[in-house]
Amino acid sequence: MKINRIILSAVLVVVALVVQVSVLARLQLPGAVPDLVLLTVVALALVYGHVTGALAGFAAGLLADLAPPADHAAGRYALVLCLVGYLCGLARPENGRLKSATGPMTVVAAAAVGSTLLYAGVGALVGDTAARHVGLGFLLFTAVLYDLLLAPFTVPLIMALARRVDNDPIAGATGANGADVASGWLSSGTGLRIGGPSNGLRIKAARNRASRAGRIKGVKRL
Repeated sequence: MKINRIILSAVLVVVALVVQVSVLARLQLPGAVPDLVLLTVVALALVYGHVTGALAGFAAGLLADLAPPADHAAGRYALVLCLVGYLCGLARPENGRLKSATGPMTVVAAAAVGSTLLYAGVGALVGDTAARHVGLGFLLFTAVLYDLLLAPFTVPLIMALARRVDNDPIAGATGANGADVASGWLSSGTGLRIGGPSNGLRIKAARNRASRAGRIKGVKRL
């Protein structure tokens, strides 16, 4: 695991946990709490793969277990996010290119359902019956709803930042419709747009430089 991945993942997880504990948890929304930590793990797993996803999920979950007000056994959410990060990392395409927002949004919904079920299941094993009092069905519905509403404003930004810090060439590549999903997700899902025509100019200039370099190398081979 590269040092820049470790630093970025640690910073993103800590920031997500602080925002979730200090802001999202205080909204007093019915049912579940919007899980920004889960979305951060999902985004990192979609960019870096299943190994980094599992490690980031375990670290994020352990911090969430220890963060006040901790009302459950330490390691419970670490186990859940470790499994979720690993499984989400398996959904990463081989070439790392996401052609539409449908795939990531599906992964987010599946992660919300899976994490809620796993957390409730582990809680039942250790005698925590809180999910029964709230209603598991209502928890699942609100968890998926809140995470899907929050995902377009967080997941693409984290994915784009992760690729840029990792010096991933796909961060500057274009998708099937002329825009990378990590930078164009908001425009397709919410009407907002990240970046602009300058991105296309930079990509075009890079391609021109590459083609000139290719011609020079061809002359040298002769």
